Amino acid sequence: MAKKKTKLFVLDTNVVLHDSASIYQFKEHDVVIPVTLLEELDAFKKGNESINFHAREFARNVDAMSGDHIFNGGVRIGKGLGKITVRLDQNLHKDLHSVFSPNKPDHQILNCAYCIAKENPSREVILVSKDVNLRMKAKAVGIPAQDYKNDQVQNLTELYTGHRTVENVDERVIQRLHANPYEVRPQDLPTNHFVPNEYMILRNGKQSALATYDAEQQRIAKIEKTVAYGIAPHNAEQIFALNALLNPDIQLVTVSGKAGTGKTLLALAAALERRKLYRQIFMARPIVPLSNKDIGYLPGDIQSKLDPYMQPLFDNLGVIKNQYPENDQNFTRITQMMQDEKLVIEPLSYIRGRSLVKIYFIVDEAQNLTPHEVKTIITRAGEGTKIVLTGDIYQIDHPYLDSQSNGLSYLIAKMQGQKLYAHINLEKGERSKLAELASNLL
Repeated sequence: MAKKKTKLFVLDTNVVLHDSASIYQFKEHDVVIPVTLLEELDAFKKGNESINFHAREFARNVDAMSGDHIFNGGVRIGKGLGKITVRLDQNLHKDLHSVFSPNKPDHQILNCAYCIAKENPSREVILVSKDVNLRMKAKAVGIPAQDYKNDQVQNLTELYTGHRTVENVDERVIQRLHANPYEVRPQDLPTNHFVPNEYMILRNGKQSALATYDAEQQRIAKIEKTVAYGIAPHNAEQIFALNALLNPDIQLVTVSGKAGTGKTLLALAAALERRKLYRQIFMARPIVPLSNKDIGYLPGDIQSKLDPYMQPLFDNLGVIKNQYPENDQNFTRITQMMQDEKLVIEPLSYIRGRSLVKIYFIVDEAQNLTPHEVKTIITRAGEGTKIVLTGDIYQIDHPYLDSQSNGLSYLIAKMQGQKLYAHINLEKGERSKLAELASNLL
């Protein structure tokens, strides 16, 4: 039986900046690194962002494999893996010269893939890029192209929502739950397979109850509506979210949902309500420049440049403060907490280097983080820290992420079933009827 031909994968720079270990994910197939990729990495090596880490780490990995053969025939990436080759630049192929400018790095990478395909007609050559425009250009000239999919969530329709409705519950079970919140077991319900901290609406005709599965006690625990720092939940999903956000035993919480569902407001209210359990409250969000322009394009000093990105967090804080008169201690306490740096609102890159011990850490707009960035944040959590990530997985501002490859979707898919984790997807907008209508129709 003839041995199956291995493929040749040509990588774009954004794949390496997304995952420095990407070269280890192609199994027995060979990987080609255009020298243009290495040149582009030079601009990213300095700094403390995730892409800077990936640029440095990839350069170290390739250097460890280096030898004369990496430019001629390639070197083995690892046991059971294919070879890696660095390909030097060459003049734009005559088939491409009349269509593409040779001065763009993307076109040099496309040219690399095209020339390799011409040299290896019996092998499948695939360009891997997170840039949809480059993938389209490749396909236009007959080169197969694909996104880097190693950390993608495969089926969003099956992504864990964190809650469900259980119908046809025996009315005596609902009555027992109301009488004794810990007396009901999973086997008392029509559906009895639950994951830790999964929330549920139990129903039988007009009778209903809100509950969650306590994996430690192996019981169904009743959930009561709770007010946090003046903010009251308006629906069952928000009640579930607030329960998870207030529970110090649940150290990692994700709250997803479209704009206006109350994700950030509930997280901040819960943090203020539980402030005595933590040394500080950190609120942060990643900086994703609008229209792909760096913040340097904005006028003013660094604080002036950052203010537009942080303003939504201050807006939510303002909503909470305005629940009280200005002379109320709950109002003045927030101002005092900010002055004493007990409550800190800053860009995510500013907070990354801080010690995360006994911190209530809220990361807003987490859908604009890569899976590696999310991992970096969570693995730095110290003793007594609670981490909350909020976001809308369908509202991506990052140019190389989508609803399947962003860090929030990845985290939800990977953490489901862990006892220290809870997730709630908020579906009903509570901002206003107009906002809800616009979110659904526009």
